[in-house]
Order: sequence, then C-alpha cells, then structure tokens
Amino acid sequence: MKVFSMAMLDIQNVSKTYEDNLIVNNISLTINAGEFFTLLGPSGCGKTTLLRMIAGFVTPDSGKILLDGKDITHLAPEKRPLHTIFQSYALFPHMTVYDNIAFPLKMAKWEKVKLNEQVLELLEDVRLTKYMSRYPHELSGGQRQRVAIARSLVDRPKLLLLDEPLSALDARLREHMHVELVKLQEETETTFIYVTHDQGEALALSNRIAVLNHGKIEQLDKPQMVYTRPDTHFVADFLGKCNLLRAEILGIDYEGKYLKLRVADSLEFDLFDLDVDTPNMYFVGQIGWYFIRPEKISAKKTDIDDEDLFSARVFVKGYYYYGGETLYEFLLENGTKIQAMLSNTKTEQSKFYTEESLVYVAFDPQAGNFLIK
Repeated sequence: MKVFSMAMLDIQNVSKTYEDNLIVNNISLTINAGEFFTLLGPSGCGKTTLLRMIAGFVTPDSGKILLDGKDITHLAPEKRPLHTIFQSYALFPHMTVYDNIAFPLKMAKWEKVKLNEQVLELLEDVRLTKYMSRYPHELSGGQRQRVAIARSLVDRPKLLLLDEPLSALDARLREHMHVELVKLQEETETTFIYVTHDQGEALALSNRIAVLNHGKIEQLDKPQMVYTRPDTHFVADFLGKCNLLRAEILGIDYEGKYLKLRVADSLEFDLFDLDVDTPNMYFVGQIGWYFIRPEKISAKKTDIDDEDLFSARVFVKGYYYYGGETLYEFLLENGTKIQAMLSNTKTEQSKFYTEESLVYVAFDPQAGNFLIK
C-alpha cells in the first residue's frame, strides 16, 4: 500500500462567489506529496473553480492556499511550480512531438545536452519515442494526450493539475489512458490533482477522492471507502448504482454498538459497528436510509438458509443485460424496489429469471450502512 509521508498542498477555508452564487464554500483539505488526488462531482459543484484557484487563474474571495508551507494564494500562475492540462491539449500544431515537449525547457534556457536527455526520457516514459518527429495532426487522440502530459512533466513540476483531460476520448481509449496515467504518475512521483465527473474514472485512478456537491466536500476518503461506505445520500447515489431504502431506527445499543432497523417498512435486522464518535447522533424513531450496492445482493428461486444473511421474497419487475452482468429490479411484497447485480457466469447467459417470477433475495446487512443525511 502506498504511504504518503508529507503534506504538500494545504487549502484553508477557501471560498469563491460568482454573481451572488457561492461556487466554492469554505473548503479545507490537505493533499500529500506523490498522491493521485481526485476532485469528483457533477457539473457546477465547484471542482474546476477549486482547481483554477490552485493553478492561480482564479483568486479566492477568502482563505489561503499553501504549497510546501508557502502562501501562493495571490501568486501569478506562471510563478507557481505547477502545470495544468485542460480538455484541449493546446499543443503547438507547427511543432513536432519532440519540440512540443522540449518547449518549456527551451523557454527556461536549459543546456542543450541536458534538455535532450530530459525530453528523450519523457518520450520513453509515454511510449512516443518513434513518434517524436510527427506533428499533432498526425497523432491519435490518446497520443496527443500523452504529449500534453509529457510536456507538463518535462521540467518536473511539484504539481500537475488535470481538468477532465480524457473527456474527449472514446470509452476504450479512456480505459487505456487510465493505466498510462497511473503508471506515469508513479514513475515520476509527481503529485496529481485530477478533476472529473466520471465516477468510474475517479475510483480507478485515485489514492483519495474528494466528492463535491454545491461547493462543499461531502466526503473525503479512499476510493473503496467512498464507494462502500458513503457518508451521505448524495455520495451513495452519485457513485454508481445503489439501493437507498427508507429506514427507521427501532432500537440502539451503544455498548454493543448496533442499531436495530426497520427497512422499507417491512424488513427488520441489526446493523453492527455503530459509529458512536458523535454523541446523540442516533435516536429511536429516527428516519434515514439503508444503503447497499446491488452487487452485494444475491437471488435464488428458493429461500436462502444462512444465519449470516437476511432474506426476503420478491417479484421480478425487469432486468438489464450488461454483458458480464445482469441488473435485476425486484419488488418487495409492499412494492418497494430493490436492485441486484448478478454475474453471468455461464456461457451466453443473459438472464436468470423472467418477469413476474417469485424469487428470494439475500444479503449480509453489514455490507450496507445507515445514512442520516
């Protein structure tokens, strides 16, 4: 597991308002040296504005931005030891791949031999050595993207800021570039701050993710925790498919650290590992949501006899075939919808059950969690 020993970027109580709209609302966070950090959220959540404040293109209305302990809040963009890559790669069309990558070093008046060594090393890192004499219009989208990244890394900046750099690529090429980006980031040990609205992309690339909504951070954690243990209804719903079922607290045992829940007005079970860090966080009669991912739910034609699992009878409402998996929509007897993602393990299998069939779903209650906001 990758360990980060030193904080590099410290964002302190930063806010930004445009035309009476609070775009970034008192955000504070710390990003570590060598980290692949992602700002994730829907359009208009403030992620790009926050990135542009780090880059220096936008000045915060309040708060501070510190880089290695130095206040850069009002420092001009060109004086910050970082680079930014936007959706448009902004390559010079009249320059070769080699010259595009070498441009920052030529502007810094590097000695020719050292410049050449550095450019050749980056060309090898991004696997473009044999394309070094080509021009941008002779390259594929993925190749142009790699040139832009190499140019941004050639003078070894402390930070590389990436604003939705893969959004113009097709799905297959984006997946390929995910591998390339992670590999390059690890090889150069440069700190990456990545902006995206693509949940899958954020989960695949990041060491940590900050999920933004309406200018605030809803959750900041490792990808697996953000996905499996969301803090809020928004995070649960935004990151992939999920079941969010109305839930009521029937009982609380702080000593045993568990809640007794009634879920979807019909299912009752205990939820352990209760978070009691906040006094009086829960109370009997409190209404919230029980969250669980569809892939954590199984289904069979007969009732499932397993004391560790909770089971319920359901009706098949419909299904959606996704190749390796089929997403089922079931209805509990009171009409509440619940989804299960079932793996298509058999050749040519596209469905398990027909609509209106009566089946049983089962899940470990501890695979989900209770949300109150």
